[in-house]
Parts: sequence; C-alpha cells; structure tokens
Amino acid sequence: MEMKKFLVVALSLAMVLGISESLDFHGKDLESEESLWDLYERWRSHHTVSTCLDEKHKRFNVFKENVKHVHETNKMDKPFKLKLNKFADMTNHEFRSVYAGSKVKHHRMFCGAPRGNESFMYEKVDKVPTSVDWREKGAVTAVKDQGQCGSCWAFSTIVAVEGINYIKTNKLLSLSEQELVDCDKTENQGCNGGLMEYAFEFIKKKGGVTAESTYPYRAADGTCDAEKVLFHITVTLN
Repeated sequence: MEMKKFLVVALSLAMVLGISESLDFHGKDLESEESLWDLYERWRSHHTVSTCLDEKHKRFNVFKENVKHVHETNKMDKPFKLKLNKFADMTNHEFRSVYAGSKVKHHRMFCGAPRGNESFMYEKVDKVPTSVDWREKGAVTAVKDQGQCGSCWAFSTIVAVEGINYIKTNKLLSLSEQELVDCDKTENQGCNGGLMEYAFEFIKKKGGVTAESTYPYRAADGTCDAEKVLFHITVTLN
C-alpha cells in the first residue's frame, strides 16, 4: 500500500512540475523598475496575457515579487530550479483559490480509508532505489493543463492510473479527466474540487476509465456522457 501511495505522489508531482511552458530571464532583468517592466511585457507577450491598464499595474506588482522569489530561490543550493510560467502574476492565495480550491469534505483523507485484508506484494525485488523518475521510464504522459477549473483531483487520479497501466501493460495511454469531472458526482464536485480516493473508487466500481481522445477535456463541468463511459472503457482498475 505504501508503494502505491508513493507512485501516486511521484506521478502527480511530475505533472505539476511541468505544468506550463515557462519564460527564462536573467539577473540583469531585475536591476531596475524599467527592466522589470520590460520583462513583464515579454512575459505577457509570451503567454498572450491581456488585461486593462489598472489591472496591468496591479498584476505587475505581483509579478515583480514572484520574479524576485524565483531569482532568490534559484541562487540557493536546491535540487530544483524555478521558472516563470503562465501563473507568474498571481498571488499564492489567488492560485490556490482558482486551481486548488475544493468544496469536498476532506475528513477521509486525514482519517484514512478502511483497510482491506489485502497487503502490498512485490515480486523479485532485492533492492529498492531511493527514488524513481517515472518520466524517464516512459510512464508519464505529456503535460496537461486543467484550465480555469478546480479539477486537480481528476488530473492527479488520471496520471496515477496512466502510470500504473503503463507499468502493468507497457502501454502509455492518455486517459480522460473530463469523464471524472462530469460523471464522478457521488462525493466529488467537478470543477469545485474532489479527492483522488473517491475518484479511484469511482473508476473501480465502474470497471475502468475511457481515453482522452474519446472523452476530451473541456475545463468545465458538463453532463455525463453515459454512452462513452459505459461502452468505451480503455483501461480497467482492479
């Protein structure tokens, strides 16, 4: 069970780290207000960001603080580097409210799910590595974008299932987050948030999940397409 949880976390993190195309900058871009403004304009052009003049000045102040944070963090001896993605003019509170908010009760996440009788089994494993980059092993699909929809729970669930399916079958298939957003409404609430645990239960009870190509993502709540869900199952979760 612990190894399964580790896989879910690792695959979810891989997706988050690569969530959006970024813009590079250099220390000289922070030397003056003018150079920061030039960087801001380049960033706006790079990500096709359009705002009114008053909002533009407000966003510049947020952008400026985020640029400084990225620059200072990258000077530290850390095993990662930060870049300016398309969220660089949002505060942490704004980002969490738009993309990580959830109206779903999280009590089960803290209490833990009821334990079954099964235990985790492994086969022919003598040494366990300290870490595994599943991207390098081909178990992670290309970066996806959830858009203006609080569906991170669906993306986290799907990327885990995609990875587990690859490990079992050696086939990497892009699966449908929109199916979960539209159809898993017993506990989860689409663009208003949800939990991976509930989503796994939904997929297992239904017998599987369909492909992204069959049920494409729209970044909005919709009506469940029963025909696609019932007759176009691509991957099962047992």
